[in-house]
Amino acid sequence: MRDVVITGIGSTVFGKHRDLPIEVLAVDAAAQAIVDSGVDRERIGALYLGNFVSGPLNGKEVLAGIVADSLGLPNIPCTKVEGACASGGIAFRHAWLAVASGLCDAVLVVGVEKMMHASTVEVTSALNCAMDNENDGTTGLTFPGLFGLAWVAHAQRYGTTRGQVSAVVKKNKQFGVTNTLAQMGRKLTDNEIEESTEICDPLRLFDCCPPSDGAAALVLTAKSMKSSSSQSPVDVLFSAQTRGAARIAGHPDMCSFDATVQAAKLAYAATGLTPQDVDVVELHDCFSIAEIVDSEDLGIVPRGKGGVWAQDGRTGLGGEVTINASGGLLSKGHPVGATGVGQVYEVVRQLRGEHPNQVEGAHVGLTHNLGGTGVACTVSILRRGT
Repeated sequence: MRDVVITGIGSTVFGKHRDLPIEVLAVDAAAQAIVDSGVDRERIGALYLGNFVSGPLNGKEVLAGIVADSLGLPNIPCTKVEGACASGGIAFRHAWLAVASGLCDAVLVVGVEKMMHASTVEVTSALNCAMDNENDGTTGLTFPGLFGLAWVAHAQRYGTTRGQVSAVVKKNKQFGVTNTLAQMGRKLTDNEIEESTEICDPLRLFDCCPPSDGAAALVLTAKSMKSSSSQSPVDVLFSAQTRGAARIAGHPDMCSFDATVQAAKLAYAATGLTPQDVDVVELHDCFSIAEIVDSEDLGIVPRGKGGVWAQDGRTGLGGEVTINASGGLLSKGHPVGATGVGQVYEVVRQLRGEHPNQVEGAHVGLTHNLGGTGVACTVSILRRGT
């Protein structure tokens, strides 16, 4: 396996882009990444594009080829990757493998979604395709219901309080105020969170990430490949992908997602690093309680202490480890196929030392992207270039 680096990054603002076709968003982010990388387009050997619902919501399934054609790339393999909310993370892993294996010297990875033009019913129906509808769908339980159950189970077992969960919301919304790519940054009080619209008890409106339009892109190259980029490359140490339960009833423990636990173990073992070596984390906070569960599953926070650490400021800037300095999904929004790639984008900016919410001395970063009911997960570990 060859050493792989990220040499270029690009992203649109996450938010509402009703008048822009989905491929325009993807091309915008990709063109930024190519320019940033200093890599000639003719040297790009493959394109992997993370997307979940471009078919039902945009009527475009061959999106990878459309984007490559619009970019003027050679007649290279172009693959659209789907793994529900983990689509972008899986696309990134495929790109890493293509370079690490020696198949390509340079690969473009893009994540994109466009949802805001559709009705709430259409978006909900499309997103529910991430669930086994033949089995789970008949229960009427949607994803807010799943994470509501997780919250109740976590509270019963560990004593997690409303105030502790609200601390996650306040932290991530505050980070979003200074991240210009985020769509819903805001300074919130406990009362504003607790009095917001009930979605699925105990989840309130501010506990839930907003749907979004947006795209993010990266250029990955072999470390030995010469580039004219003025930016320092960021090392991709490892990217793990695992499968968890495909159905809600398959989870033996509602306080944990086994796919996350196993992916984290693989990533730590492959890199020789421990959770204590990680300085900055971008994890899948689709709901506020998800950040608490994810941080524990990743070993970043002791089991049962996710809420306590958030409330004590130990996962904010200046804390023991900074989680979701981008604002996370709660603040940036969740353009599903773009989320995993956007997480890597944010960590690269941290390791370059150029993030609006910069973690001082950030050297190692971790991304975590979870799809469906926990059926697909990626964990990737990045390091400041050496």
